[in-house]
Amino acid sequence: MSVTTASPLLDLKGDFPGLAGDWAYLDTAATSQKPQAVLDAIARVYGPDYATVHRGVYERSATMTLRFEEARATVARFIGAASPDEVVFVRGATEGINLVAQSWGQRLKAGDRILLSALEHHSNIVPWQLLRDRTGIEIDVAPLTADGRIDEDALIALLRPETRLVSIAHVSNVLGGVADVRRIANAVHAAGALLMVDGCQAAPRLALDVKALGADFYVFSGHKLYGPTGIGVLWARRDILESMPPWQGGGAMIETVTFEKTTYSPPPGRFEAGTPHIEGVIGLAAAIDYVESVGLSRIHAHEAALVRQARDALSTINSLTLHGPADSAGILSFTMQGVHPHDIGTILDETGVAIRAGHHCAQPLMATLRVPATARASFGLYSSPRDVERLVDGLARVSRIFGVK
Repeated sequence: MSVTTASPLLDLKGDFPGLAGDWAYLDTAATSQKPQAVLDAIARVYGPDYATVHRGVYERSATMTLRFEEARATVARFIGAASPDEVVFVRGATEGINLVAQSWGQRLKAGDRILLSALEHHSNIVPWQLLRDRTGIEIDVAPLTADGRIDEDALIALLRPETRLVSIAHVSNVLGGVADVRRIANAVHAAGALLMVDGCQAAPRLALDVKALGADFYVFSGHKLYGPTGIGVLWARRDILESMPPWQGGGAMIETVTFEKTTYSPPPGRFEAGTPHIEGVIGLAAAIDYVESVGLSRIHAHEAALVRQARDALSTINSLTLHGPADSAGILSFTMQGVHPHDIGTILDETGVAIRAGHHCAQPLMATLRVPATARASFGLYSSPRDVERLVDGLARVSRIFGVK
């Protein structure tokens, strides 16, 4: 089946060794493939450049420490942070949210409230439930609009004097809707609360400026941004970080230690106990350099064009329901009448098309959609119109196999 192309599209698949061969990888929202530039940067760290950071006085350690902190500055520039000291390296967005819940959350008490939305990833639900179980806080949940966006009017109406934090996804990992973070931030701050934003799906495709967005906390994971696994970022305003106690103890996060008393480093070191993920940090910086060399606006336009092409083509399959807004950012979830998403994923895999099938770590959203699971195709800067063609052809095959139209 032919798919009409539109707008200037990127052709970068050759930069990604993991995409060699005839494989349509449409699971970038789960994890992205890595460009050769990132693999090379990691190999250099593990090979001829390897040394620890923040500890050695010998030249190679000092050089590696400089590169490590230059990577922090790269991240700060990438997200529009006021200072590199506002960037905390964590294992991923999940750890970043848990850090805030366990450190900043210590100030909350019974009767305080946290506000989420119905489309949040489990990582932006469970840490707050754990905090609720310890402290007696309450959790409110904003509903969605008919097309699967956060209902911002309803969210704002749910703000109360007792609301201390609102935590939302910038881009839904299931439906691809983009939240108006600036509007939400204005309302949240007017209510005297703080705003945390899960930027896992936004960082790979939207130009970020945390100050302009008005966020107080922002988290994202490196492996969704064409970087390594095991590395992520928590950004917060410096005054907030300075008010937060450590959440883990160990080397590097201390100033002095005696058996009577320990004093702690200022942020971000206070929150980075132990030997850091050196190669992950350097690899993340290399991924950011790569993405910036392509251009976030070009990436977003490229993925938006592929989503439009896919939606147009798939709308001809009557048994298929497309979930989420028409202008979703690089993500398209769907269900087929009478066919479980796992069967869809298995049959597509037989044709060399890789998608995600399941609840996508968003079971409350599945309940809202009244489905047990969805199939999800998610695009990256290396995706192509040919990938869309193969998805459409594969789904036509699924419909023939199961006798649905």
